[in-house]
Amino acid sequence: MPFFKVQNDITKMETDAIVNAANRRLRVGGGVCGAIFRAAGVEKLQAACNGLGPIETGQAVITDGFHLPAKYIIHTAGPIYQGGNHGEEALLRACYMNSLQLAKEHGCKSIAFPLISSGIYGYPKEEALRVAEEAIGDFLTSNEMDVYLVLFG
Repeated sequence: MPFFKVQNDITKMETDAIVNAANRRLRVGGGVCGAIFRAAGVEKLQAACNGLGPIETGQAVITDGFHLPAKYIIHTAGPIYQGGNHGEEALLRACYMNSLQLAKEHGCKSIAFPLISSGIYGYPKEEALRVAEEAIGDFLTSNEMDVYLVLFG
């Protein structure tokens, strides 16, 4: 049940699934979301997302990986950080747990995550990392999957 923290470009990860830190409308955005859309093929990925959104914060949905090395893209909408007293931690944890469960349901043996909500959504990086590590660790106590937390820059 390996868990790895790596510095890489998530669009280059050769895993069964990668996770997109998506917006609730599942539209092409900036940051990691924009990079994933561009690498997968904006038109095809947007067409696949159009029938799935909007989603709630913490929810996860899955599409084909299109032009990515990954077979699937799991899209999850992280919380916007508002000081930490508005349920952000539970919502962020749900992003990881729901994404992992969806990957498991689709037979994935490996998955790569960005550090969800730590960019333009303003979640403090150290806190976001702690939540990610705890959620992934909890999942791996009873499931087998190679999980990568991809830190960029």
